[in-house]
Amino acid sequence: MPTILRIKGYRFFFFSLDREEPIHVHVEKGEGYAKFWMRPLALARSRGFQKRELHEIRKLIERHGMTIEEKWHEYFGE
Repeated sequence: MPTILRIKGYRFFFFSLDREEPIHVHVEKGEGYAKFWMRPLALARSRGFQKRELHEIRKLIERHGMTIEEKWHEYFGE
């Protein structure tokens, strides 16, 4: 489970077995968890986050999307 970024207490990461799925990122903070598809940017699922937190996470992903995608390609060798 490589961590990509840590911002404002959120941990952005991949699972090692995610290679077969389209590019996406997992996010956790406390008891909250979410998964976002990158292209197009969309919430796949979440639990424990309020709507405002999901909005903040989405904005962080938009701001750091290039880094997330670069890390995906580095990690999965694509």
